[in-house]
Amino acid sequence: MATSIHLPTSFRPTVTTIKLKPKKLRHSPPKMSTNQTPTPTPTQLITSITKLIWGKSLPPQLLISTVRTTWSTVWHLMMSQLAPSDPSGSYTRPLSQFRTPNPQHLNPTSLHLYAALPCPWAHRTLIVRALKGLQHAIPVSIASPGLDGSWEFNDTTNIPAGPGDKKLVPTRDKVNGAKTLREVYKRRPGGYDGRCTAPMLWDFEKNEVVCNESYDIIELLNSGFNELARNPDLDLSPPELKDRIDEWNRVIYPSINNGVYRCGFAQSQEAYDAAVNELFSALNTVNDHLSGSRYLCGDKLTLADVCLFTTLIRFDLVYNVMFKCTKKKVVEYQNLHGYMCDIYQIPHVAETCNLDAMMDGYYKFLFPLNPGNIRPVMPSASAHEFLLQSHNREYLSTSQQILVS
Repeated sequence: MATSIHLPTSFRPTVTTIKLKPKKLRHSPPKMSTNQTPTPTPTQLITSITKLIWGKSLPPQLLISTVRTTWSTVWHLMMSQLAPSDPSGSYTRPLSQFRTPNPQHLNPTSLHLYAALPCPWAHRTLIVRALKGLQHAIPVSIASPGLDGSWEFNDTTNIPAGPGDKKLVPTRDKVNGAKTLREVYKRRPGGYDGRCTAPMLWDFEKNEVVCNESYDIIELLNSGFNELARNPDLDLSPPELKDRIDEWNRVIYPSINNGVYRCGFAQSQEAYDAAVNELFSALNTVNDHLSGSRYLCGDKLTLADVCLFTTLIRFDLVYNVMFKCTKKKVVEYQNLHGYMCDIYQIPHVAETCNLDAMMDGYYKFLFPLNPGNIRPVMPSASAHEFLLQSHNREYLSTSQQILVS
């Protein structure tokens, strides 16, 4: 039970009222905590706003329509710079500006090759250089794609090396010390403001672009420097096969080499439909021909085979998915796939095929075609180990040709 306590009156406290004068408040900045909340990124800000306005539902149709129209306009603008097209929306490849002069006017000891691993046109030059045994005579600097679409030099890349003992990976600029390939082009007398493409053959004594047309370069490497080549007897364009090589190139270049780009860079449905039908018609023709011929021109590997190979090796990795060449994969063509493996297994060829660099060069840097920059997993049938499997195409040869020593 609670007990009440009564205090005497003398002990009761007296309550006194005190009047306080109001003080003027000083406007001082609030004290900041040392653990400040980080400023949200634009993506986080947009995400928060959309959740606040629409919750889990989709944005209103008007907003979706507006964003879609805006993106389509920006996409066509970017594509017009990346891949010029004609009025029908068909991709039109610009012509190379520097063509090969007379080999007799060149000093091979002052030449330097600029290449890039993702690029099939540059890959041609790396293969012919390797097959002819010119690695020691024609040094190479290998550029990587930059975020702005240009070629840049960076030897600290995280791209894994390719197979083989002499693995090709991106490098610094070994002769000019430039940061980008554009810087090298601008060093020529009079400068240069055009397209700065790879491959490019450079004369470092004259500070001049010798050539930036891939087929001219591989013809030069094939026959122009035999006195320096470690495999001079290999001729990838013998006189007796020249007409057949040219005939195959008239099929391969427009319909397959450039055909995959005409599919991927098409800016209208009509342009895409025409390109993809032409592409697979040509692939069917080549596949049928290879059922009875080891290479395009018989038993001998030629420049036409090199040109076809650099597209085939990228087909299932990139073009089938990213360039919408989806009708069939190369692995679904028995003859084409075996032919591709046959060439891949020729000594020194696999060393030029950095499969990871190929995929990164397209999926992570061709922003208009893959805005999310997400690289899909490598198809198992395109992996190095799978490409080394037996192809049995040697049985199509009437003679056993030794390609390289």
